[in-house]
Amino acid sequence: MNFTRWSARLPGTQRRAAARTETPVSPDRRGEGCVPAARAGQPADGTAPVPAVDELPARDVLDRVPALVALVHGPDHRIAYVNDAYAAAFGVRPAGAPAREALPELAELGLLPLLDQVLRSGKPRTLKSRKAVDGRSYTFTCTPVDEDGDRDGGVLVFATDVTDHAEAAERLRASERRQRETAVTLQRSLLPQELEQPDDLRIAATYQPGGTEAAVGGDWYDVITLGGGRTALVIGDVMGRGVRAAAVMGQLRTAVRAYARLDLPPHEVLQLLDGLATEIDANQIATCVYAVHDPNEGRLVYASAGHLPILVRDENGTVSRAEEPTGPPLGTGGWIHSSGSIALGPGSTAVLYTDGLVERRDEDLDEGIAALEGALAGATGSPQVVCDRLVRSAGVTADHDDDVAVLVLQHPARTGPDGDLFRNAALELLGGVEAAPRARAFASGVLTSWRFPAELHDLGVLAASELVANSLQHGTPPMRLRLRRTDRRLIVEVTDGDDHLPRRRRAEPGDESGRGIAIVATIASHWGCRRTPGGGKAVWCEFVLPKS
Repeated sequence: MNFTRWSARLPGTQRRAAARTETPVSPDRRGEGCVPAARAGQPADGTAPVPAVDELPARDVLDRVPALVALVHGPDHRIAYVNDAYAAAFGVRPAGAPAREALPELAELGLLPLLDQVLRSGKPRTLKSRKAVDGRSYTFTCTPVDEDGDRDGGVLVFATDVTDHAEAAERLRASERRQRETAVTLQRSLLPQELEQPDDLRIAATYQPGGTEAAVGGDWYDVITLGGGRTALVIGDVMGRGVRAAAVMGQLRTAVRAYARLDLPPHEVLQLLDGLATEIDANQIATCVYAVHDPNEGRLVYASAGHLPILVRDENGTVSRAEEPTGPPLGTGGWIHSSGSIALGPGSTAVLYTDGLVERRDEDLDEGIAALEGALAGATGSPQVVCDRLVRSAGVTADHDDDVAVLVLQHPARTGPDGDLFRNAALELLGGVEAAPRARAFASGVLTSWRFPAELHDLGVLAASELVANSLQHGTPPMRLRLRRTDRRLIVEVTDGDDHLPRRRRAEPGDESGRGIAIVATIASHWGCRRTPGGGKAVWCEFVLPKS
């Protein structure tokens, strides 16, 4: 089929034979044009030969094809021919009229610049799956057509109806969007809806899901107040994508909160999580950092299961990494985790984050962490401001290819009137039974100097007396009484060298002991106990201060 024959006479051009003629093409012209010529063959049975493609009338063929065909000529793309399918879709088009006026459907699809490009370059171009004014979708192929080096060549526009394919693709995209929305909703519902705000720390966090082309991951964070002024901070990342990763993340986060209530050291919490992760899904692994802040120690005690290092900026602006110790990810099993610590004094800021913040395909991970250190060194302000600046400095946008979770905590340096609301007092308990009256006198004097109301003063002295008596009876030296006040609560804590944890029980009328912890639990807002590093235990209770 020779597409170089015009199907209409155009003004200003040489007259050509009508496309309906069936004049055979000379042997030296066969094979020219966009479609190779086919040669007639003599059948083996002696029947009449099948006509070659070159001998078929091009116009009759184009009139019958179901695809839309239009032929335009010259720099103005004047209409030379449209087939019946094109006329049925967009209406009859007058021959000789420029495409800009007579083919508005092509102009709306942005096809006219493509026609110019094809005419200049002499190379075909394709525009895939565009929705036309008739409501159907077409793939347009524009092929250059010329004859004998004619400068005013033409372009054959061939449009294939791909509506069914386009609708199927759109249904698939809609299904993927719904699945993504479901995963994002699940992910966000499993994250803390409102962060707990401890007395001694200021905390902010952010979660940024990956772009629309990336499935939702399993990043999470959490803040858990442990009582006695201590706070647990968690961040983790479940490997994998989609609803499954988000569901595993939710189970791990729930387990972390349950284990945190046991007030275990960080490495023991990760040890329990490791076994649980294996039970949830043996093929699913996760990284996690579990850290505990104790305002009395001024340090962050942590354990890491394959996670990125915590970054801490001190009051002077120096940034350091908490790199050791780090164990393998959760779910691998067979590893004994250990705890480390890093200083977090007044005026310090710590950042916990997932790999989406620092990992890039075109650079080393250490380079990303180093860049984050530089951003943290210059990021000042509230935790939320620092969090936003770190995310911006890392170039995280709505089209980011991975989930990002960031947790920022500050231990503010309090001075002046604000500093008066945060006080500490401690007494070493030496001697035998005479330590109890000394502890009561010490507690009474401290609470009086802190100007607590009489009722709260008496309850605090009673709690200190019962906890000290319990330690003297059941504990071993060294023993210490510590009183701490914040802007929201009074904390009474007694430590000793025995690691047997007390429990609340109902004392029978004839029992000589067992009532101290019951009394403390009754009068205090909260109470608890934990084992301390190096052996021993701490028993504490706290009272919520009345609002001024």
